[in-house]
Amino acid sequence: MRPNHLTTLAIAAAIGAALPSLHAATIRAPAELPAKQTVADVIKASTPADWRALDPANTLYLEIAAGRIVIELAPEFAPKHVANIKALVDEQYYDGLAITRAQDNWVAQWGDPDEKNPRPIKHAQRTLPGEFTVPLKTVTSFTRLKDIDGYAPQVGHSNGFPSARDPKSGTAWLAHCYATVGVGRDVGSDSGGGTELYAVIGQSPRHLDRDITVVGRVVSGMPLLSTLPRGAAPMGFYDSPDKNVPIKSVRLASDVPPEQRVRMEVMRTDSAAYQAVLEAQRNRGGPWSKVQAGHVDLCNAPIPVREVGK
Repeated sequence: MRPNHLTTLAIAAAIGAALPSLHAATIRAPAELPAKQTVADVIKASTPADWRALDPANTLYLEIAAGRIVIELAPEFAPKHVANIKALVDEQYYDGLAITRAQDNWVAQWGDPDEKNPRPIKHAQRTLPGEFTVPLKTVTSFTRLKDIDGYAPQVGHSNGFPSARDPKSGTAWLAHCYATVGVGRDVGSDSGGGTELYAVIGQSPRHLDRDITVVGRVVSGMPLLSTLPRGAAPMGFYDSPDKNVPIKSVRLASDVPPEQRVRMEVMRTDSAAYQAVLEAQRNRGGPWSKVQAGHVDLCNAPIPVREVGK
């Protein structure tokens, strides 16, 4: 006999009433993850051999009123631009210029705020052909990440710099991660030379890889850049000169008296300690973490930096 409409509703109501108890019986709280070594634990257990000192000849001090920003240059990936930036520093080109742009989730950029009457250049060059990639065979250090990447066939680290490579084309390049320092340019690939520089202060814009010359990365002082007031003009430029952030000076660390330098070390990215750092990020332990990601993104792989003597 077919159930009538009222019988069907009664059956449905009975099943519905039983569902919560059935549901509660089948769902279990996730098992607690065991405690694992953290990045802080790895750093604490590291040895002096796991660290390298910054080379004063390839370290810039960008001084603003709020403090010092330390930039490590990467001549292996942009030799001509790095040499030109050093020439600009030597003639004190950047002194008295300004941070003119702070675009939310993008970059902070510095250079000459007067485009109509740009500061003369004495010995350096204003523009250079872009160094967007370098021959893979010229890169002496590369420690590959085992994790997949959507922007390059292979990614990893080259002596502390997030980098990528394509064995088929035989090229390598530095990746646009947070704190990356690049060379501002116009439409032409040869329209930049280092007079305009920027640091990435937002989500890693990896689509810029191989379209802009990357010359290094900020190793200390990112909060001074990432917390700058955002510019109200298009592309985050400041809409009046009084909002620009003056640059006191830019110097190579090697030209600064030793007692005025910051003694900094970067964890060697070819060390076992750094592999432990990656694993601590890739698969975090409990009790706070409830799920292990099993993956770490190139730009989300921390490269520990420490100041010696503090």
